Amino acid sequence: MSQLKQTLSDNIKTSMKARELERVKVLRNVQSVVKQIEIDRQTELDDAQVLEVLQKQLKQRQESLTIFTENGRDDLATKEQFEIDIINEFMPKQMSDDEISALVNAEIAEQGATSMRDMGSVMGVLKTKTAGRADPALISKLVKEALQG
Repeated sequence: MSQLKQTLSDNIKTSMKARELERVKVLRNVQSVVKQIEIDRQTELDDAQVLEVLQKQLKQRQESLTIFTENGRDDLATKEQFEIDIINEFMPKQMSDDEISALVNAEIAEQGATSMRDMGSVMGVLKTKTAGRADPALISKLVKEALQG
C-alpha cells in the first residue's frame, strides 16, 4: 500500500475515534475515489498517482468554491472550503512562484529549448519534477512566456 493511501486510512480511523463526522465523510469520499480508480485500472495506485487524484479532487472543489462564492451561496462555499482544507493536509508543500520560475528557466536551459515546439518536452519533465507541488497551468504559462521571448 502506498504511503499516502496508508496516511489517508490512518486519518480516517483517527477522525472516527474523535467523532469528527464531517471530516470522516470527506476522507472517505477521497478514499472511495482512489479505490474506484484502482478498480477501473485493475492496479494499485502508487503515491504519485494518488497525488494526481488528490489534485483533481482539489481542483473540482476549488472550481465549485468559485461558483458558489460568485452566486452568493456562502453555506455551500464554506462546505467546499472545509473539504479543500482537509485535502490540502495530504498535499506536499507548494513551491513558491520564484522556485517555479527558477525551475522552468533551468529546465529550458538544460534542454536547450528555443521555441514553442520544445514546450512538450519541457512540460513533460517539469510535470514530473513538480508533481503535486505546483499548478500545471502556472508552469505552462511560465514556459510559454519563456519560449516566446
